[in-house]
Amino acid sequence: MSIKIEHLNYVYSEGTAFEKHALRDVNLELPDGQFIGVIGHTGSGKSTLIQHLNGLLKGTSGAVYYNGRNIYEEGYNKKELRSKVGLVFQYPEYQLFEVDVFSDVCYGPKNLGLPADVTEARAREALRLVGLKEKHWKKSPFELSGGQKRRAAIAGILAMEPDVLVLDEPTAGLDPKGRDDILDQIQRLHDERHITVILVSHSMEDIARYVERIIVMNRGQVMFDDTPREVFDHYRELEQIGLAAPQVTYLMHDLAARGWQADVDATTVEEAAASILKCLGR
Repeated sequence: MSIKIEHLNYVYSEGTAFEKHALRDVNLELPDGQFIGVIGHTGSGKSTLIQHLNGLLKGTSGAVYYNGRNIYEEGYNKKELRSKVGLVFQYPEYQLFEVDVFSDVCYGPKNLGLPADVTEARAREALRLVGLKEKHWKKSPFELSGGQKRRAAIAGILAMEPDVLVLDEPTAGLDPKGRDDILDQIQRLHDERHITVILVSHSMEDIARYVERIIVMNRGQVMFDDTPREVFDHYRELEQIGLAAPQVTYLMHDLAARGWQADVDATTVEEAAASILKCLGR
């Protein structure tokens, strides 16, 4: 078991007039190697939740365990934890600060005390894994496009060789091709390295296409935690909290209402196409 969360609560500005309960009695188990999606409306607690996974935020009460150890216990090595549970923020500018891209990607492993040759080898490998071309390595991070900045930020985390990769809206603001490129790279990393990936996204199509498990947050609580098919089967309830299912879900339900033997549990274009072709006898 990689990460376990028990009765986690988090209150912003506790004891003041601005007090807000961001997380309420959250209980989750996140096994090694899963590709997990986290969704929820703005203010649902999803971003607050993922910042607890590597100790950036500390729960007001409850516990977070990494490989069986409570990260809140006295003397726990948070630096080591953050090398194993890497978090990529929604805005890569928050993580890029060195004079050039290569130096930025070297920062993490260098900060772990690794020798220069190992640090540089890890940086080169990470940059290749995310598909950032070598001609960009000596550029300032702020000369890069939005998609390239995200690749650089992800590479900086990968260079520390984490067991868990947490991504907060990694494709926000990107065009469709840039979005697909980033997510396809993440999928390959998951498949090749068998790392746990936790993806926060507002795109239901992306969530349905890539993840094997969805956690739905609502008002600081876990509303659903299941496979994409099971979660999107509750599309009417999701609509009530400001979310939606993938477009194919609505299409398949509409076809079923018209008498087609359509697979109403389809969540991806590929699944929907296969079902429609079957209905047409092809």
